[in-house]
Amino acid sequence: QVRDRLKQQVAEMKEKFPGFRPGLAILQVGNRDDSNLYINMKLKAAAEIGISANHIKLPNTATEADVLKCIASLNADPAVHGFIVQLPLDSNNPINTEKITNAVAPEKDVDGLSSINAGKLSRGDLGDCFIPCTPKGCMELIRQTGVQVTGKRAVVVGRSKIVGAPMHDLLLWNNATVTTCHSKTSTLAEEVGKADILVVAAGKAEMVKGEWIKPGAVVIDCGINHVPDSTKASGKRVVGDVEYNTAKEKASYITPVPGGVGPMTVAMLMQSTVESAQRFLEKFQPGKWAIQYNQLTLKMPVPSDIEISQSCIPKPIDQIANEVGLFPDEVEPYGQTKAKVQLSVLNRLKNQPDGKYIVVTGITPTPLGEGKSTTTVGLVQALGAHLHQNVFACVRQPSQGPTFGIKGGAAGGGYCQVVPMEEFNLHLTGDIHAITAANNLVAAAIDARMFHEQTQSDQALYSRLVPSVNGVRKFSDIQIRRLQKLGINKTDPMALTKEEITSFVRLDIDPDTITWQRVLDTNDRFLRKITIGQSPTEKGFSRTAQFDITVSSEIMAVLALADGLDDMKKRFGKMVVASSKKGQPVTADDLGVTGALAVLMKDAVKPNLMQTLEGTPVFVHAGPFANIAHGNSSVLADKIALKLVGKDGFVVTEAGFGADIGMEKFFNIKCRYSGLRPHVVVLVATIRALKMHGGGPAVTAGVPLPKEYELQNLQLLAQGCSNLNKQIQNAQLFGVPVVVAVNAFKTDTKAELALVVQKAKEAGAFDAVECTHWAEGGRGALALARAVQRASQAPSNFRFLYNVELPVVDKIRLIAQKVYGARDIELLPEAQEKVALYTKQGFGNLPICMAKTHLSLSHDPEQKGAPSGFVLPIRDIRASVGAGFLYPLVGTMSTMPGLPTRPCFYDIDLDPVSGGVNGLF
Repeated sequence: QVRDRLKQQVAEMKEKFPGFRPGLAILQVGNRDDSNLYINMKLKAAAEIGISANHIKLPNTATEADVLKCIASLNADPAVHGFIVQLPLDSNNPINTEKITNAVAPEKDVDGLSSINAGKLSRGDLGDCFIPCTPKGCMELIRQTGVQVTGKRAVVVGRSKIVGAPMHDLLLWNNATVTTCHSKTSTLAEEVGKADILVVAAGKAEMVKGEWIKPGAVVIDCGINHVPDSTKASGKRVVGDVEYNTAKEKASYITPVPGGVGPMTVAMLMQSTVESAQRFLEKFQPGKWAIQYNQLTLKMPVPSDIEISQSCIPKPIDQIANEVGLFPDEVEPYGQTKAKVQLSVLNRLKNQPDGKYIVVTGITPTPLGEGKSTTTVGLVQALGAHLHQNVFACVRQPSQGPTFGIKGGAAGGGYCQVVPMEEFNLHLTGDIHAITAANNLVAAAIDARMFHEQTQSDQALYSRLVPSVNGVRKFSDIQIRRLQKLGINKTDPMALTKEEITSFVRLDIDPDTITWQRVLDTNDRFLRKITIGQSPTEKGFSRTAQFDITVSSEIMAVLALADGLDDMKKRFGKMVVASSKKGQPVTADDLGVTGALAVLMKDAVKPNLMQTLEGTPVFVHAGPFANIAHGNSSVLADKIALKLVGKDGFVVTEAGFGADIGMEKFFNIKCRYSGLRPHVVVLVATIRALKMHGGGPAVTAGVPLPKEYELQNLQLLAQGCSNLNKQIQNAQLFGVPVVVAVNAFKTDTKAELALVVQKAKEAGAFDAVECTHWAEGGRGALALARAVQRASQAPSNFRFLYNVELPVVDKIRLIAQKVYGARDIELLPEAQEKVALYTKQGFGNLPICMAKTHLSLSHDPEQKGAPSGFVLPIRDIRASVGAGFLYPLVGTMSTMPGLPTRPCFYDIDLDPVSGGVNGLF
């Protein structure tokens, strides 16, 4: 009956949670025959019920340390819901059995032998512990008789930790009056005769006689003893601790030996394993969070960002991970406040529905920024800490260039920050450093290959590229791929013809076509144009090159768009670094560097887990430029977060720059590759920026804001709302509801804020609300959070702006006309040549990633508001084939920023007392 019931429960689990099976591990030391017999019984029962049972067998040479190491591994394995250590431990080395049983995690100790489970049982916490299987089986047998335990006199003969002592406790907490007898009990027969319920576990053959037993008693015999019997082939037979033939005449119910308690013990082991699996599913049910939020202590005036950040005590990162349903083996802590998350979580949760997908963008900003990051954090704090919704923020990792340059950090601000902000803004977990190393490895490989090709014969190159090792030449996997690309279907290095060897060894790179530059994560204007190869050892092979900032590397864009390690590696191989002199694209795969790039980036591909000031979870992952790249955090972070929050939860991600750039690329590039569909656009606007668009004086970073922006001017503001209207229309092009978040500053008047809300609604926004989250944390974004909740329930008819099969020029024109408001586009000669080249090379069907100024809807940063009727000049077009887009260059821009006269690093230092970071990020 028990097994049939468990079989049905397991079937229901599998139906409700596809791919799930309760897991039981049995750890054995040595090779005792009796242990093998018992284990086989357990494995057979598990298979019948549908439990995944794993038998781990250590040799009899195993030490205590070996056993403890194995237990630690099983404790951490989320697929193991219960495990037992088969006793006795058959080792040649001394092993402390008590230490071993107590090493088993109490929540997996289905044998109930650990001191914690024993202690809970003795205290009567029966619903919060595992009970040893034999006493549990005995209790089940007693229940099956129909005899009520409450008020009955029970006697337990035996006091072992495995049966007697826990049986006493179990009967006691089921309201029986219990006496425990043992080998030193002088009046054993008298005590036994008082028992309504008798449980015997003394380990002594037929010790209890039938005449001792009270008529009508329930007798449970736990003993297994061998006595001589000449009638048996083995010369012995199995008997219990009770003299069965005489006892059965007195007892109302009695268990036989063998065949009574033994099978029930195995059944109870299975039941405890299923119970453990049920507890596990209850605790780790996807989308069911039990999260502890941090209370903010708001101060006025609002302190500096670093002061606020350092006044917060973040939760330990393993606590955050546990709260959102991540398993311990899915989390790699980097200190106490940040961790990497394994991509395997996606496979575990693949059958779970996604949550609501929200993108935060903005109107065309001033050079100071309008608070998209602050609004993103404020929104998730409001949804999580105040409305108690499952919510994740997914944001980009900032470059150290702007952090130490003029912009400062990007962790949000005021009471809406990712913390610790100094960790967030500096090295984090080293992803950007990994990108720097990987990018520069490609750059070094390009110049080294050109050098070697210019200084060696074909045969010398071939001998070095395919060296003889112990007299045998062999192509590597990446070389086989190059041969296949060349149409050479040979795998024997000795079989290539002279012409095939030439094709194989010579990439014949045209130096003038090299698009791959070296990178550095520091603003350094003097690296914008350099000459390399000036050492005498380079034999005069010098060329003009440049450094870009690391986050502009195509490797960063690949990281952000990849949907796994394998996909990232494939994209690396496709990256085009130059063209050959015959006009053929030269890729990272041709250089032989793809595998090495994957090795350098194997940890960077895992999203970074952090938290907000109010304790809501954040993924910080990837940080591609928003001009020559798509300016969004990683696809992987979004996908994992959407699974973790569950179908009723929210994932809030941020798109760089204004809606005409970051949002357009989010939709047309990121969503196209990820397959994800957004539910709501949050469009951030400020009175300051709208006044600038209405004709206000220039706003310059590092210069005090003109006084005009502190005075109420409704006419100027109304004129500037043309930019807001256009960006609302841009979002509506994609069929997604728009909620406008008016990020209020202390100088804004009520009339100004009300005017913007009114204008936004008139322009077609689903809703528009005033937000004060910078000064109030999540509480100041409650109206925004509720508006987003409502909007996420509204119909969404998401669509792309263009079909990628359209010609390159047509795709560019559609973006320019529909999103920017241009009359037409003009391709300069170099851009025209690139259209022809990329179309010929087979890259014409890639999405478009426009690289233009973020300070205007047009190509001219001085044109504010919503300009129209202009012709958009396309200076050049470049390809990020691995990332998967073409990027037209509109006007001039630098991929290596410079430092201002007074960089941010003037204000950053170590605290002389605490050793922590002081200063302004």
